[in-house]
Amino acid sequence: MNIYVGNLAYTVTEDELREAFSAFGEVSRANVIMDRDTGRSKGFGFVEMPDNSQAEAAIAGLNEQSLGGRAIRVNEARPRDDRPRRPRD
Repeated sequence: MNIYVGNLAYTVTEDELREAFSAFGEVSRANVIMDRDTGRSKGFGFVEMPDNSQAEAAIAGLNEQSLGGRAIRVNEARPRDDRPRRPRD
């Protein structure tokens, strides 16, 4: 299952994200989304967990919990097609 993690502190690393989710099971991938112009975190990322029951436990256990000093938002990631498009400047 692909999991969206929002409201990340800009200092949280992919290793820290992986470590937090590993408490609930196997993590196949952890990715913090970076701004390609500045190289700084955009404040959100994704975690891939192959076992859906472990992923659901991670979502329930980590949503609104503190990571890097901020309460993170955790839910199942939606495919891009399900999200409204934002206009580009």
